[in-house]
Amino acid sequence: MAERTVLGQGLIVDGTGAEPFEGSVVVEDGRIADVVAGSAVPGGAGARVLRCDGRAVIPGLIDAHVHIGAVDVNIMGQHRRYLPSEAALRMGRILTETLLQGFTTVRDAGGADAGFRAAVERGVVAGPRLRVSGRPLSQTGGHGDDRTPAETTHPDAGIGIMGVVADGVDGVRRAAREELRRGADQIKVMASGGAMSPADRLETTQYSVDELRAIVAEAQAAGRYVLAHAYTPAAIRNAVDAGVHSVEHGNLLDAETAALMARRGVYLDPTLVTYEKLYEEGERYGVPRENLDKIATAHDAGIEGLRRAHRAGVSIASGSDLLGELARHKARELAIKASVLGPMGALVAATRTNAEMMGLADEIGTLEPGKHADLLVVDGNPLDDLSLLADEDRLLVVMRDGREYKNDLG
Repeated sequence: MAERTVLGQGLIVDGTGAEPFEGSVVVEDGRIADVVAGSAVPGGAGARVLRCDGRAVIPGLIDAHVHIGAVDVNIMGQHRRYLPSEAALRMGRILTETLLQGFTTVRDAGGADAGFRAAVERGVVAGPRLRVSGRPLSQTGGHGDDRTPAETTHPDAGIGIMGVVADGVDGVRRAAREELRRGADQIKVMASGGAMSPADRLETTQYSVDELRAIVAEAQAAGRYVLAHAYTPAAIRNAVDAGVHSVEHGNLLDAETAALMARRGVYLDPTLVTYEKLYEEGERYGVPRENLDKIATAHDAGIEGLRRAHRAGVSIASGSDLLGELARHKARELAIKASVLGPMGALVAATRTNAEMMGLADEIGTLEPGKHADLLVVDGNPLDDLSLLADEDRLLVVMRDGREYKNDLG
């Protein structure tokens, strides 16, 4: 007999953007069997009923830009501080913590390989559904090249948030094929300078359009896509012209480039919380002053970039990009986005839109029959106060594939 669990008498916020309603969610064998409106609780022989008593039932949250390999806030030189074995164990702990924060699916935007995905799928470690990018591709001296100007060799071993340096069309083709061979779900490229790298400026463009097109072609040939780290209009245009699927960060986006993204159907994945928290706390974690200055520039521009994208009709996804101990602030990203998208828009970005961007819209992202039973029960209505999602005492149930990893309903 199929195992049936009913989350009854909840406030259903289904992630589609529809108005909340009183109802119940029926779970069977890890999937959502039904969503029933009304106060009556559907049961049936052998059904287990969890009464929500008006608490919100929402889809499991999705974070489209994490780095589980960022075990420290100051990631620069991290590979020199940890043996690979310790780094891997720390990454496993981060996966479990992420799930218990209510994020039932995440896209690692560079660093995690397919072994971590397999460990979660096989139950070796409790964690969210994981889509991995493998090692991000960077040009020499780019955002993924973590050598200081004084260093001449790039480490060829390590674990965490390591990139791979590749140059020229032939070089990037080979590098992309290698990450695909190693099991990447998508390819990450560094198309501009970054805040947390030692040898480039934020406003630089990185990789030529021809190099980017070669990477996109290899990903598409394997049925995959490319996400591009990019801040400036010039870097974003290069990435869009090359055919990338999503632009990460995009803080310095202008109106013209936003309109181009909308026409081409390219997603924007803002990660505003990381600049806020690095700006506030980075110094005490040892982030150097020159990096904090770059973070300040990105922080000050981020909300306006999001506004321009929203006005242009760009599909807005949701990521956090938080590093090390700052990852406890993941849910804060939704509250920041709500200042532009509204509470419902921010929640949809972190559920339905993220699922669509990741090619998983038929499986996750909304509370609809047939989808994986990834859901949360929240003590209160998050549409009235999104900060509830960051309060572990108000997050009562975390369910992934019908399995309860947390249940404080009683």
